[in-house]
Amino acid sequence: MTNHWNDLQYTDCALIMGANPAENHPISFRWLTKAKDKGGKIISVDPRFTRTSSMADVYAPLRSGTDIPFMGGMIKYALDNNLYHKEYVANYTNAGFIVKESFTFEDGLFSGYDESKRAYDKTQWAWETNEDGTSVKDETLEHPRSVFQLMKKHYTRYDVDTVSKVTGTPKEDLLKVYETFCATGQVGKSGTIMYAMGTTQHTVGTQNVRAFAIIQMLLGNIGLPGGGINAMRGESNVQGSTDFALLYDTIPGYLAAPKAIPEHATLEGYNAKETPKTGYQSNKPKFVASLLKAWYGPNATADNEFGYQYLPKGNKNYSHINLFKAMYEGTIEGAFLFGTNPVVGGPNAGKEKESLSNLKWLVAVDLWETETSAFWQKEAGSDPSKINTEVFFLPACSSYEKEGSISNSGRWMQYRWQAIKPLGESKADLEIIHELATRIKGLYKNEAGPAAAPINALYWNYGEGHHPDIDLVCKEINGYDVNTGKQVAGFGALKDDGSTCSGNWIYSGFYPEEGKNRAKNRDNKDTGMSNYLNWAFAWPANRRIIYNRASADPSGKPWSKDKAVIWWDDVQKKWVGHDVPDFVPTKAPTDPTGTDPFIMNKDGVGLLYAPTLNDGPFPEHYEPFESPMSNPFSSQELNPAAVVIEGDFNKRGFKADYPIVATTYRVSEHWQSGTMTRNQEWLSELVPHMYVEISEELAKEKGIKNKDKIIVSSARGEVKAFAMVTKRFKPHTLNGKKVHQIGMPWHFGYKGIATGDTANHLTPHIGDANTTIPEYKAFLCDVRRAD
Repeated sequence: MTNHWNDLQYTDCALIMGANPAENHPISFRWLTKAKDKGGKIISVDPRFTRTSSMADVYAPLRSGTDIPFMGGMIKYALDNNLYHKEYVANYTNAGFIVKESFTFEDGLFSGYDESKRAYDKTQWAWETNEDGTSVKDETLEHPRSVFQLMKKHYTRYDVDTVSKVTGTPKEDLLKVYETFCATGQVGKSGTIMYAMGTTQHTVGTQNVRAFAIIQMLLGNIGLPGGGINAMRGESNVQGSTDFALLYDTIPGYLAAPKAIPEHATLEGYNAKETPKTGYQSNKPKFVASLLKAWYGPNATADNEFGYQYLPKGNKNYSHINLFKAMYEGTIEGAFLFGTNPVVGGPNAGKEKESLSNLKWLVAVDLWETETSAFWQKEAGSDPSKINTEVFFLPACSSYEKEGSISNSGRWMQYRWQAIKPLGESKADLEIIHELATRIKGLYKNEAGPAAAPINALYWNYGEGHHPDIDLVCKEINGYDVNTGKQVAGFGALKDDGSTCSGNWIYSGFYPEEGKNRAKNRDNKDTGMSNYLNWAFAWPANRRIIYNRASADPSGKPWSKDKAVIWWDDVQKKWVGHDVPDFVPTKAPTDPTGTDPFIMNKDGVGLLYAPTLNDGPFPEHYEPFESPMSNPFSSQELNPAAVVIEGDFNKRGFKADYPIVATTYRVSEHWQSGTMTRNQEWLSELVPHMYVEISEELAKEKGIKNKDKIIVSSARGEVKAFAMVTKRFKPHTLNGKKVHQIGMPWHFGYKGIATGDTANHLTPHIGDANTTIPEYKAFLCDVRRAD
């Protein structure tokens, strides 16, 4: 989230796509209700009429997998009707940058495409630079190769008629959404976009979010109260876990994971490759060196590149899909699964279950025995005599039985104290990891060689016994001077010479001095605009609204008094206000970079045009892996750079056999794969059965009545469920033809009190071009009665 939960109350309009916060993120609706009380509007765009839709001022249906046409139409609408915030766009985005002549776009393909590699040569998308390396700009935005003009040209094709034909959204609904949300481009107004996995779990998931970013920058909604792009997390610590590198391609603090490429062969080479010359990320070598010092302590010296060579350097895509493919092919022999249940939650879950049987060993860490840890049992449909995988189950304790910090969607790091003692022999994840690390280090203690070296070098200094000293962990995350042991005040104090350590630079500052853990702050006094700066700690630097420099005009004056966050005080010669400035507080607007709000980008401006993404600098519509219609925008059906898994591991269905669009979603009574909620009697009683929502029209065509047992089939498998015949789904009209869509929760499995077939037996192994996130939210199926 660029903003935070409390901030939603200041929005003039909330556009909610790919999410159902009224049901799945209900606390957010407390703040949206406050916004409505002040005259704010809520827009719900969803294939299903959800509980959020019932609370919205405007509802628009759309077919799953068509977010980019929907948003592309809005971009065109804002540009055609001059509804964009011109001064914001000209000063705070790369709209005026001149793109090189090598950039082209034709029939769905950007220049530089190599079909054999399913990849682009992105150097062809670069912009022109001056001799000093700065970007060539046209402040009038009139140059034909300016980002602004190229963007206008790109979205000319996304007219309302075409968008309606591909999304299935009636024209009058499209125009109502566009008119309502684009009104936030007026000075003094702000609009927020709220999304979740309905947006990201597509072969174009990254570009879906990029489309949100483009419209928000055009309307001047980034950096303002009530604005921003706000991702709602489905778990209490998803934000914290990604911050700490649960993503396969990063190390803590969103630093790139070293790869087996020539540029990463040395620390010097890595820094040269990954560090821009301008912008705040020019400090990256300081963050990397400090991280290596945290990991290897006194064993990290300048002479050994601070232990850089101890880090593994892979050259493959290690995403979820590819890890399970490697298990399926027998190239991965063992796995630790902490709090994850892929036999229910993974795409093409039947194949993921098969993959586990090829492991030599599996360690499952969870509160209860899950479908994954019990994949080998007869009740799972397996033959235990034919499975050689040795399975270990380690009982973990729940969040109430342990202490430590978590970070919510708004980046607020909050400490939670232990409420009760763990049940039986269960332990906290931190304790399990601590015991594993200390025992493994003990096993390698007297060994030498390349396998033992990184283990022996690991600086594991968190106390004795099975329970580590969490305070020592916290201090290391914040960072300290390795010579004096004194905590650093923030990431601005980190150095690249080995004199500082920090386990995660973006959290540096939460524990700035002895006895001052700001994650434990609980001062509920409003410090202005509901930012509550003394409650918890928000990364980075306790900043509650990222890019808040953009909340003021180039001279430093707030665009609106009612939306003031920070402003330049010419008497004090510094930025003051209700939040921590997103740059050096004494940097005047007249400074050469004093009007650059997007400090993490090398040019200091927002990227309407992003030449670093794998599938293009502008979001372009491609159909899902399985689609009921041809792409009306080009001959390119599937994202040309999508991660395609071939063969038996990812069978593909086509509309001739599977004419119905399907999607998955959550319900408030069950959580994720249901491991916790389906073991609770009262929640199991509320939603005891797997069901599928189908429209009245589809039910009539198929001869299905409410509560009938039905079978839903895809190219990957089939599931049985009860039919919920509902008005919440309606057929789409796509290019003049009727196409049905259904939806189903993905929480069910064969363990626990409430059991049922797993929706993810139906979903494909296909990945987004940038993140490889699976396409859970749009696939083809068919429906029939079970008897």
